[in-house]
Amino acid sequence: MTILCIIFAVFLVTAVFSMADMGVKIESTRLIEKHNNLSFADIWSSTTTQTLFTTAAILFAFILIAGILMVSSSINTNVAQRTKFFGMMRCIGMSKSQIIHFVRLEALMWCKTAIPIGIIIGVIFTWILCIMLRCVGGEDFSAIPMFKISLIGIISGILLGVTTVLIAASSPAKRAAKVSPVTAVSGNSENTKNIRHTVINTHIFKIETILGIHHAISAKKNLVLMASSFAFSIILFLSFSVLVDFINYIMPQSFASPDISISSNDTTNTIKYSLLDSIGSINGVKHVFGRRSILDIPAKLEKENHSDYIGIISYSEFELTGLVKDKVLKKGSDISKLYDDSNYVLATWDKDSLLEIGDKIYVNNEKLEIVGLLKYDPFNSNGLTNGKITLITSDSAFTNLTGITDYSLIMVQTANTITEEEINEIANLIKEGYTFSDRRDQQTTGVYTVFVFCIYGFLSVITLVTILNIINSISMSVSAKIKQYGAMRAVGRSKRQITKMIVAKAFTYAVIGTIIGYVMGLFISKCLYTLLISSHFSYATWNIPFVPLLGVILLVVFSVIVASYTPSKRIQNTSITEVINEL
Repeated sequence: MTILCIIFAVFLVTAVFSMADMGVKIESTRLIEKHNNLSFADIWSSTTTQTLFTTAAILFAFILIAGILMVSSSINTNVAQRTKFFGMMRCIGMSKSQIIHFVRLEALMWCKTAIPIGIIIGVIFTWILCIMLRCVGGEDFSAIPMFKISLIGIISGILLGVTTVLIAASSPAKRAAKVSPVTAVSGNSENTKNIRHTVINTHIFKIETILGIHHAISAKKNLVLMASSFAFSIILFLSFSVLVDFINYIMPQSFASPDISISSNDTTNTIKYSLLDSIGSINGVKHVFGRRSILDIPAKLEKENHSDYIGIISYSEFELTGLVKDKVLKKGSDISKLYDDSNYVLATWDKDSLLEIGDKIYVNNEKLEIVGLLKYDPFNSNGLTNGKITLITSDSAFTNLTGITDYSLIMVQTANTITEEEINEIANLIKEGYTFSDRRDQQTTGVYTVFVFCIYGFLSVITLVTILNIINSISMSVSAKIKQYGAMRAVGRSKRQITKMIVAKAFTYAVIGTIIGYVMGLFISKCLYTLLISSHFSYATWNIPFVPLLGVILLVVFSVIVASYTPSKRIQNTSITEVINEL
């Protein structure tokens, strides 16, 4: 299990720095094509290069800390399990410095196996990502190297593996050196102080549960390592979750995003209604829909008794469905009312907007009720309303309100199989006064998919490492106290009670680690959100990520149950005399 933790840490760092290196190669190719003569210093001074490697360095630090905590916890428990062995080594003349050197060398021996495997997996993972980027990333990733080996990635992986093991082994090595020949006789150097009778309340917990909790908190150093390890895994999980939101903001994916748009040159409603049917009949067209708009129309807001000019834009049923699927509506919005021929509308919104759901607005002597608010203004590039009210209505409601039936904008979504002849057929339908825009090469769906895949891939690895760490740590912790459990079995404790002790001990680690992880993870999550998103998208607001938090709870509970099962089964299947005699 310890080797697996090292493998995953090396793999993550190798993949992160290798992908950063590949990104720099793409950037250097672009700069060379643009400027012809370019020096190494020019490439390294570019914003893209500095951003890539700064991000990689931050991730390196996170992974290093997580690796140290996990490996140190494992080695620490391993040392506690072999207390008698180290005491015997002291008896035959080994000095404290020799035992420290012995433990460190033993830990470094794991690197002989773990580091090469981690690097190989990291290189293969990088190749897979490069292939995916080349295939679905379009022209932006056409220059990405294929099947190249990054020396920076390999060196970073080796450096992390060795550094992690040396730092992680330092504290357990010193602990092993402190074992005296007298302590070796007991075979256990953990805290064996009696529990004070005042802290035992069997009205709240049964005695086996209290003993399990005591075993967890009595060894302070091991408790800190275990809880910190769990907490940092949760912090990593919550931190990486922010990157998913970041990708959604820099590359928003809209359900109704068009591949082709046709607009009137003067932004008026001059595009004939019949054009929709003509375009819809062409092979290769999946969806065609239009918008009608009036950007300045007199209106009066009822609650403020204030008159102003507002904008009104119609949305087709397809686009209204897209608002729900894209999750851009504020809580409490009821979009279902817009599908009917009614006077219900949506409104754009930002932090400075005074509009609320339920407000009434009078337009052309008609009373319109706001039944939903968008989280931002999609008609402005900065997402802000800038103090202007913009309403969204259904097609039929817009026509009833204004009498307008033609469009100011028509949008087309095409199938992947559409041919250039079919695109030209659409273009030939366009008359003078209209603007035809082919946006297919501007779609970021492929790149978005790859980046989201990478983020969730790293989250999956972090999740797997967390589970392995919990299983490994609890299993070794039980092994370190195997004699105590054997003695309890000998004096009458049942197998069920021993199992409850192990589960209580595991949950104690998990609860403390989860609380620390939640507090620090939410703080770091908010800081990252502010740094990456809020500072660039003023309409973005951080909210407590309830779904990731719930996922963490389920992950921890699952891990503790799995981690408790194996050692419990081991004790149940071992005879009392065998357990007592085990070192």
